[in-house]
Order: sequence, then structure tokens, then C-alpha cells
Amino acid sequence: MQFQQLQYFVAVAETRHFTRAADLVHVAQPSLSQQIKALERELGADLFLRARGNITLTDAGEALLPLARRILADADTARHEVQELVQLRRGRVRLGATPSVCTGLLPDVLRAFHDRYPGIQLLIEEGGSHDLVRQLARGALDLALVVLPLPTPSPALTTVELLREDLVVVSSPDARAPGRGARVVDIAGLEGERLVMFRHGYDLRELTVAACRSAGFEPDFAVEGGEMDAVLGFVRAGLGVAVVPRMVAARAGRGLRVTPLARPGLHRTIALAHRSDVAPPRAARELQRMLLER
Repeated sequence: MQFQQLQYFVAVAETRHFTRAADLVHVAQPSLSQQIKALERELGADLFLRARGNITLTDAGEALLPLARRILADADTARHEVQELVQLRRGRVRLGATPSVCTGLLPDVLRAFHDRYPGIQLLIEEGGSHDLVRQLARGALDLALVVLPLPTPSPALTTVELLREDLVVVSSPDARAPGRGARVVDIAGLEGERLVMFRHGYDLRELTVAACRSAGFEPDFAVEGGEMDAVLGFVRAGLGVAVVPRMVAARAGRGLRVTPLARPGLHRTIALAHRSDVAPPRAARELQRMLLER
């Protein structure tokens, strides 16, 4: 049974005339008649009683008609749904990002994307780069914003560098500025400072701890184990200082002193990653374009 045969059958059933039905579906009348006969052979039953000037449905035709209409309607719905996706009216994007990127980079880009494509659902998964890479590999995400270099390089992923961001030191305005009140502080100047530290698995934790050890000292944690919002709150409360991305510090608003790190400072590289073997969906590719052009 072919889809086209059902179209021809419904046209004849509604017009009760083979020639008018052929005109309706834009096909030659002999071709339409042949397809109807082929459908009847396939079903093993006549669908029409043919008398000169009088075409009526048989019992088999009466039974088939509502089913054929439903099939054609479902096909039309399917076509419409696909067109909606192609034209970015509906769909979803599954985006992974580290928590600090969610706080600093994503809000403006996602707002612009949502304004342009309000029918696209945005599903955001926060996590460390290691976890995000694993979710990309198993197909749970379309795109991910990760910190380079990746914890375990994967040939199955394609990464495109998005930005290189400075890290800064944040502290409470009510406390003495880090590095004995200097306008800028180097990593060595953090020796003796109580640090508010992120939980294990945070890219910023590994980066900060490695920098302190390279400067010849072991960092002293006042509090550890927090997410980004908690870390910023603990710093505002005066529990210690933290090393965070500049964009996060800028968005954090009042209640924080921001002290730049002296050259060469600390930086991190954010990249956009997706699977190499599977092209991201159309909506994800559009979000990818907006992120790269930001």
C-alpha cells in the first residue's frame, strides 16, 4: 500500500468521479485508475462500485475511508512538524556548560537566542568539563562549553576555541585587600590568604591549586566544596578570597572587591565542543553560530 494510492482513493471517494479526482490530485485519469486497481489488488477487495455516471463506495471502501483520511492527516502533521524544526520554530538544544560559564557568558547569548527563536527549548546541564565530555560522548548533549585543555583529550570530539578569559581575585570590601592591600596581586601574594575554594571537579579549583603550588606554596582553604553562587556569597561574608573569571566578577554586582592578577596572571580558555561523528541538530548549530559570533 502506497501513500499516493491512499491520496487517490480519498480523492475519488470525495468527488465520486474518477476524472474530477484526477484533476484534484494533478494526475492523468488513466494513471489514477491504475493506482486504485493496484490498491484493490493489494487489499484483496473492491473499494468502489462502478456504474456509468455513479461511483459509490463498497463496504471495504467505507471501512478504509476514515483510516485513509487519518493516515493522510498524520502525514500532513508530520510534514508540518518537520518544517517547523527546519525553520527553527520548534525543537530543543541540550547545552552543557561549566557553572562559571553559565554565570558569566551564557545569559546574554541565551537571551538573544531565545528572542530570535522563542519556540526552541533550551536545556542547560551544568557540570565540570570532565562530566560534560562524557555526556557529549554518550549523546546526552548537543553542545558543551568546556575549559581547555580537556582533562582527557578525546578524538571523538571537535572543539573550537571561543574565548580566553582573565581570572581575578574577589574579596569582601570590608576586609583588607589581598596581597597586603595592593591594587594588583600575583599568585605568590595569595600565600597566607584564606581561600574560599570550589568543590572537587571544578575546573577553577584545579587551575587555582596548580598555580599556587607552582608558586611554591600550598593554598590555605577557609571554606571548600561550594558551587559558584555559594563561593561568591562566602566571599561577600568575609570568609576569605576566591579566584574567579573576570566575567563572573563583573556580573556579581555589589558586595565584592575585584583585584586583578599581576602579569602573566591566570587565564582560562573556553571552547565549544560537539561530537565529531554526528552533526548537531539545526537549532544547536544556530546557537553554535551565535556563540562563535558573540
